[in-house]
Amino acid sequence: MLKPKNKDWVSIEDYLQGELISDVKHELIDGCVYAMAGASANHERITGNIYRQFGNHLDGSPCEPFGSDMKVKVGSNFFYPDVIVDCDFDESEPYYTESPVIIVEVLSKATRKTDETIKLLSYINIPSLQEYVLIEQDYVDIQVIRRNESWLPRHYFLGDDITFESIDLTLPVVEIYSRVQNEDMIEFLSYKPE
Repeated sequence: MLKPKNKDWVSIEDYLQGELISDVKHELIDGCVYAMAGASANHERITGNIYRQFGNHLDGSPCEPFGSDMKVKVGSNFFYPDVIVDCDFDESEPYYTESPVIIVEVLSKATRKTDETIKLLSYINIPSLQEYVLIEQDYVDIQVIRRNESWLPRHYFLGDDITFESIDLTLPVVEIYSRVQNEDMIEFLSYKPE
């Protein structure tokens, strides 16, 4: 997590107003505002793949995916997950949701600690949330943490299929990592069985 933009306590109202005019996204955690870091090409490839697959699958359903510009409100905190799906979006609050069924975060060195601790502990307290997905970008490893499995992590690797139970979608891990340039994918794609 980056250092807070300022050390003064910020109200929810001031935070939301500031986000409407800011060129940089910020998360609000325990009254402190944190600037968001930029994303790598692999990060964008993974989030694009997930968003596209979720969107195609959910076309025509009441559930819809949102990208990293949609905030999730948990108590008095606001986060910008990489991808979410919401099946009961409240149009009276067009800039954030409190009812995602699935949240996806792509891990980086800068965000790993926050994604695996602060965000995990916050997200599992969202009543609607069924699955929290953590995706590595530097190697192939997808961790899915599900409410119906007591929030215990399950890992998926190349050759595996993942079923996102909250939206009834099964995807091969390799499709989530399509075009990603990391050692695992390069080795996987270069392997040709005899």
